Amino acid sequence: MSTTGRQSGEGARDAASRLREAGLVHLAPVATGDAIAATGVLARALDAIGVPFQISVVQTPADAARATEADRTVTLGPASQDADLTLGSDRPASVAAFGVARSLDAPTTDATDVVALAAAGVVAAGDEPTGALADALEEADIERRPGVAVPTADLADGLAYSTLVHAPFSGDPEAARATLAERDALDPKDDEARLRAASIVALTAVEGADADSRASEAVEDVLRPYAGGPLTTIGGYADVLDAAAREQPGVAVALALGHEPAIEGALSAWRTHAERAHDAVRDATVRRHAGLVVAETAGPTGTVARLVRDFRSPEPLALVADGDRATLAAIADHDARAILDSATASIDHAEAVAGDADRAHLTVSGATETLVAAVREVIADE
Repeated sequence: MSTTGRQSGEGARDAASRLREAGLVHLAPVATGDAIAATGVLARALDAIGVPFQISVVQTPADAARATEADRTVTLGPASQDADLTLGSDRPASVAAFGVARSLDAPTTDATDVVALAAAGVVAAGDEPTGALADALEEADIERRPGVAVPTADLADGLAYSTLVHAPFSGDPEAARATLAERDALDPKDDEARLRAASIVALTAVEGADADSRASEAVEDVLRPYAGGPLTTIGGYADVLDAAAREQPGVAVALALGHEPAIEGALSAWRTHAERAHDAVRDATVRRHAGLVVAETAGPTGTVARLVRDFRSPEPLALVADGDRATLAAIADHDARAILDSATASIDHAEAVAGDADRAHLTVSGATETLVAAVREVIADE
């Protein structure tokens, strides 16, 4: 993970001023854990200062321009030309939302649950909390500890459905339970036992991964988590927010707004999403090209592409298609959005590309091989 936390104080104050004066704010997050978390942070702040808001999860930032009586439309995620304000175009949306919420002087901003939510959004974006957010975590006594980032007290259940790692036990709670039980790490109660559980997970994931993949680096995202928040760890909270955003966006929003009854629904959506994703990764036939691997498989392409990139691919780019939708996942020194934008420029009737540098998506309107050939041409010219 990279680190982030810097927020322009002037930009946050300007955004806060514009929102404070609004009669109604329309919050339009894209369906990602970061954007949904940012929406929760900002919505709680607006509610605390008496500014009404409405929320609609959008597939692309352009969808935020739908008919609304709001005085201000805020997109959370990639920028929209039709929005009054965008949070998250150049940093995780949760970082930007946390800065704006502080500038609104909302009493909720430094509450432990809001700090945990903002941190979960940053982690869902693939970054690490730093700066003011890291300070707020420390003040809230949310600190790192040995162990594994899961959202449940039952470690085996948490590991089986985690989308932060792909291992032989993924999607199978009984297999995860057996793996942990072999080393007496099924129910770790102290740091020594948590370290043992983390070691088991790391070794199992790396041993089960394809040779030359980035598994040894990627598995670090599930280790040594921040302990706290409504779902045991910040990493687990992030995982559930991101999965629920993709499966049941309304449930994800309810979770981000702090509605306790939404927790079970969000966990159910997370388990469903994870099972579909891990089955798809396991069943995928991965074809390797120079700089790119390609997999055609059923399943949530965004999560599958990330897992294929990290645990099945020796190449920096992974393209996953399910017949209707394709996602390109890229490592840090490549820009998935820019590559897909360039590739689709040569394809007639290509759909608009959504997403960011990490993962970009589009609807597939023709043969997957046409898209593969276009992507290969683009990366050959880089």
